[in-house]
Amino acid sequence: MPENGPNLEQSIRLFKQAGEVLGGLVGHDLRYLLPAPIYTSHGRGCRKWDVDGNEYIDFLMGNAALILGHADEEVVTAIQAAAARGTHYGNDHPQHLQWAELVQQMVPSAERVRFTNSGTESTLLAIRLARAFTKRSRLLRLEGHYHGWHDDVVHGFDMPFQDPTCQGASPNDQRQVTCLSDGDLNQIEAVLNQQQTAAIIVEATGPSWGRAPLEPGFLTAIRDITERTGTVFILDEVISGFRFHAAGIQGIEGFLPDLSTYAKVLAGGMPGGAVAGRADIMKLMDKTGDSQHDRNQRVIHFGTFNAAPLSAAAGIVTLRRIQAGGVTETINDMGATIRASLQSALDSLGVAGHVYGEASMFHVYFETDPRRLTDISRQQDVWTRDPKRLKGMPGNLIARYQQLLRFNGVDLMSGTGGTLSTSHTQEDLDAATDAFRQTVTTLLDERLVHEI
Repeated sequence: MPENGPNLEQSIRLFKQAGEVLGGLVGHDLRYLLPAPIYTSHGRGCRKWDVDGNEYIDFLMGNAALILGHADEEVVTAIQAAAARGTHYGNDHPQHLQWAELVQQMVPSAERVRFTNSGTESTLLAIRLARAFTKRSRLLRLEGHYHGWHDDVVHGFDMPFQDPTCQGASPNDQRQVTCLSDGDLNQIEAVLNQQQTAAIIVEATGPSWGRAPLEPGFLTAIRDITERTGTVFILDEVISGFRFHAAGIQGIEGFLPDLSTYAKVLAGGMPGGAVAGRADIMKLMDKTGDSQHDRNQRVIHFGTFNAAPLSAAAGIVTLRRIQAGGVTETINDMGATIRASLQSALDSLGVAGHVYGEASMFHVYFETDPRRLTDISRQQDVWTRDPKRLKGMPGNLIARYQQLLRFNGVDLMSGTGGTLSTSHTQEDLDAATDAFRQTVTTLLDERLVHEI
C-alpha cells in the first residue's frame, strides 16, 4: 500500500469477518479487491463513501444501473411511496403495466414485455423462448461476450475463451452451445445456414460492455443472416438498454432484433430485468386455461419478485426521465469528454495506452507486449480490436491499476473502465483525470506500463 494510501482499518476488519460468513468472501465476484473490498456506507450523486470515511468518485455506478446517480431524489421518493403501500404483494399491480408500457413506447421491437429479476434471468428466459419457438436446440454465442452466469453462457466470456470458465457448470457441448469469434462473419453465417441453431445471442456493446468493440455493421449483418436462416436474434442490451439511446443500440443502428434482454437502467437501480420482443415469440408464455396446452405447449416462467413494486416505481421514474430527453445526450457527451481527457493524460506521459469506448462508457488498454511497443501510433484506428488482446492484459496490471485508482479516490466498474451518470460534473471528470495521471505515473515507476 502506498505511504499516502487511505485508511482501510474498518474495511480490512469487515473482510476478515466476511471470510467467516460469506461464500466466496464477497457478494459478487467483481467486488473482490485487495487489501479489502470497498464496503460502502452511503452514496450521493456520483460520490460514495466507505466505512472508513474514504470518498470516491464513482464510475461503477451500481454496475451501470445508476444512470441518474446515487440516491436520486425523485427515484428515492418513488421507492418510499411504493414501500409505504407494501413492499411485495405476490400479485400484479398497476405499476407493473405502466412499466411495461414505457418499455413498449421507447423500444420499437418491444411488442411484449416480461419482467425478470436480473440480466442473467433475462438471457436465460430469452434463450428458452428461442428454443421453444424454433423447435431447434442449438445456441450460438460469441467469444468474450458476457450474458450472465447460467450454464448456457457461463463459458467463453473470459480468456482463454476455449477453456471452461466455471467449475460445476455443464460443458458447452453438453448444452448444445457453439462459441465462435465475432470477427468471422463467414463462419457465423456458415453455422446459421445449417438451420439447426435456435438463436444467436450478442452483447450489443461488444464483449464485456464494450471492452472489445464490435466492427461497424456487425449487428445489422447478424440481423440479415438471422432473417435468412430463421434464427432468433437475441440482442443483449442489459448494459446498453436506455443508456446509449432511449431505444438502446437498436435505436441507434435502426434494426429490430427478435428478442432483447434488459436489466440495469431498466429498474432505476433496483433489482429487475426483462425480455422484450416479438409478440408471436412472447405469447409462448401465455396461458389459455386449457390444461393440456398450459402443461405441454408453453414456456414456463416463475419469479417471486418479478416486477416487484419497488423496482417498478424506480424503473418508471428513470425511464420517464430518459424518455423526456436530455439524459442520454448529456452522459454521452461526458463520456466523450473523459475519454479525451484520459487519452491526453496518457499522451503527455508518453505511455503506450489507448482510451476508447462509446456513449457514456470508457475503457483503457495498456500495450505491454514489447514486440508491439515500437510500432504503436496514437492514431485511434491503428489500435487493436482483438478481444484476446483487449481482454488479455496482465492480471497483475489490472489489479494494481484498480488498487491505485482506489487509493486516489476513484472506483471503476470492472477491468480498466467505467461508466457515467447525469450526476457527474466537469469538476468530477477533472478530479478523476488527476487521479488517473497519478495512477499511471506510479504504474510507470513500477514498470507495469511502458513508454512509447
